[in-house]
Amino acid sequence: MTITYESTRNKNIRNKASEAILKGLSDDGGLYVPENYKTINLEISSILDLNYNEIAKKILSLFFTDFTEEELNYAVKNAYDDKFDSEDVVPVENIGNYEILELYHGKTLAFKDVALSILPYLMKLSKEKNNIEEDILILTATSGDTGKAALEGFKDIEGIDIAVFYPDGGVSKIQELQMKTQEGKNTHVFGVKGNFDDAQNIVKKIFNNNEIKEYLLRKNTILSSANSINIGRLIPQIVYYFTSYVSLIENKRIKKYEKINFVVPTGNFRNILAGYLAKEMGLPVNKLICASNENNVLTEFFNTGEYSINRKFIKTISPSMDILISSNLERLLYFLSDGNTEYIKELMENLKENGKYVVNKKIKNKMDQIFWSDYSTEQETLKSIKEMKNENNYLIDTHTAVAVDVYNKYRKKTKDLTKTIILSTASPFKFIESINKALKIETKKECKDLILEFSKEFQIKVPEGLNQILDNPYIHNKVIEIDKVEEEIFKILDNEEENV
Repeated sequence: MTITYESTRNKNIRNKASEAILKGLSDDGGLYVPENYKTINLEISSILDLNYNEIAKKILSLFFTDFTEEELNYAVKNAYDDKFDSEDVVPVENIGNYEILELYHGKTLAFKDVALSILPYLMKLSKEKNNIEEDILILTATSGDTGKAALEGFKDIEGIDIAVFYPDGGVSKIQELQMKTQEGKNTHVFGVKGNFDDAQNIVKKIFNNNEIKEYLLRKNTILSSANSINIGRLIPQIVYYFTSYVSLIENKRIKKYEKINFVVPTGNFRNILAGYLAKEMGLPVNKLICASNENNVLTEFFNTGEYSINRKFIKTISPSMDILISSNLERLLYFLSDGNTEYIKELMENLKENGKYVVNKKIKNKMDQIFWSDYSTEQETLKSIKEMKNENNYLIDTHTAVAVDVYNKYRKKTKDLTKTIILSTASPFKFIESINKALKIETKKECKDLILEFSKEFQIKVPEGLNQILDNPYIHNKVIEIDKVEEEIFKILDNEEENV
């Protein structure tokens, strides 16, 4: 059966999977969604004896129906090879009373590696399948982890340039190090004066600016995105919900078809949305627990039905979640409204004009059945880091700590003892300063010396992906005003012409 993709805001805009991957964002500003997703099912018994790659191929083939078996084999094989330092790709560790799904074993030490390791191959195949002769310029706003993962995934791929924009001063020192040392003749990195929402908004505006698109075409270039808005990033993340469930069965932690919970530290809402799609496909999910930091716009939304960005933006120690406009929430609203694109368009117009919207009772009731949400303060986050180390001798980063704290609140408030998997989204090495603060470790060391000290203190080997860049010089040092983003994009194109 063929799965087509339509815009969340217009049923008349339909594309094949490969076309949606190339475009990233629909021409009307909507996000691509699998139109007939309710027909996609995956029986747990059919994947019990399969490894990560085999399950990935099975799931991708259900969604990306215009790709051949050989093409998907090529993409999966190249994505999940020695880039990951775990044979399981994303292992589940039983830590005390917690089941921790470690999503950070890729080269850039964050869960973004799972999708951004395969997206370049899917995009390359999509370009060939659709006879696209133009070069591709990928624009990406990042709150920290997407930037490095996207840069690493697309570096030196012929016919593709990538420009990443991150909030200057709004990412961790290690995240900044990873981006500023990025090699690759086609990579471009910019700090922007503003927050992640500012960067994301300007990128979206560029995608919807026809004058810029026409200018790019004259330069033989089309736009695409590696952000979470790209359907090529969302679908691969469904895979680890199924593989983690199978892991619990194999290790006799649950019985087959037993329902479980997932706790997801959430900013842009893509990671937990993948869990929702897994549930729709038949994965036995009891609750999806949405964990926020003090930018708790999602917690308020799930508890009240009102989504409002008319609030103060807070810089926290879990910067990848410092987001007020959760783009992928639009996709969830599409699903919960049974594909009512007119209604979704109305909600998004309300958000643009008034900074808020309120969903109807039908959607709110559906959300209550599936989701539960709370948030963690900075002190609670630090406390979770300390308790996990002291009680379980296990280090967690600040985002995982948010999830642990919210899960503890969930159990206390609901008394639900359902087996639960906590998604651990980043390596502790990416947030050393905050971990040291939680554990009251004082140090004046920075960057390389700080990393080596941390490794020695806790007897943990520096991950290879980080070790490789410790002595690398900064290549990307440019910090720009938010209104200079378009200008920098034009410079990239002009430089490319000069180099031809």
